[in-house]
Amino acid sequence: PFSLFSFQFIAFASLFFILVSITTFCLETHEAFNTIINKTEQVINGTETVLQYEIETDPALTYVEGVCVVWFTFEFLVRVVFSPNKLEFIKNLLNIIDFVAILPFYLEVGLSGLSSKAAKDVLGFLRVVRFVRILRIFKLTRHFVGLRVLGHTLRASTNEFLLLIIFLALGVLIFATMIYYAERVGAQPNDPSASEHTQFKNIPIGFWWAVVTMTTLGYGDMYPRTWSGMLVGALCALAGVLTIAMPVPVIVNNFGMYYSLAMAKQKLPRKRKKHIPPAPQASSPTFCKTDLNMACNSTQGDICLGKDNQLMEHNRSSGRTPL
Repeated sequence: PFSLFSFQFIAFASLFFILVSITTFCLETHEAFNTIINKTEQVINGTETVLQYEIETDPALTYVEGVCVVWFTFEFLVRVVFSPNKLEFIKNLLNIIDFVAILPFYLEVGLSGLSSKAAKDVLGFLRVVRFVRILRIFKLTRHFVGLRVLGHTLRASTNEFLLLIIFLALGVLIFATMIYYAERVGAQPNDPSASEHTQFKNIPIGFWWAVVTMTTLGYGDMYPRTWSGMLVGALCALAGVLTIAMPVPVIVNNFGMYYSLAMAKQKLPRKRKKHIPPAPQASSPTFCKTDLNMACNSTQGDICLGKDNQLMEHNRSSGRTPL
């Protein structure tokens, strides 16, 4: 019971610190927790000033993040020490994410006291790499069955995702080319590039429009203005719906299968340790009976006969007569 309680406590504590760390990461970008500091410095000759501003995060958020990192470090070290296979532990993607999310904080703390230009450049790079902390959201897969099911589904549906990407790539290439030439139908003679009445100046620009249209997003930043371009746009939207609809049922079936397996595994009763009685000693009266009650195959006749003879000798020495 104590070990089960400890495991549950560590699981809830880990979940709590993951949520706190992600919340802190989001709040650090809010202007209410950032202060702009003017660090304008003058050149040595005093004739020129270099404007330099730096954003300083609220120290309270830094302390909260430090506490979270200490917990994640403790958890990571414990799992490293008690891992039976260190090589498999290192190869695990979630463990790599844990290490990459922890390391920048210690490097930033270690370099914060240095004033050299190289240290400042490294600190600037580490502040950019802070986004790695958002990867801690994947640690929730250890605590939620649904996220583990989603991960298994994505791994099992690799071929379907690859097929979907190929279909979309072909459609984007075809419809980007078609919209480029369709928009030039109404071009004026003095405007050979058709830049005055259309935004599709080249085929690569049409790639973005084709992706947005085939996925039925329709941002509206680019749209056809000629009747031929509108026809191509309608065909592109219909083709996108059909292209996405074909591989999706396979992915949904995989998710349903893994989800059913996960739910069935949770409903299974926990295995209890079976009581194995100790083997009878040679001096106990049940030793010979146990041997005689065992089924004897034809290939074990000599062994059984030897045991019968041992039983008869035992009865004679004890003054018993066999029945």
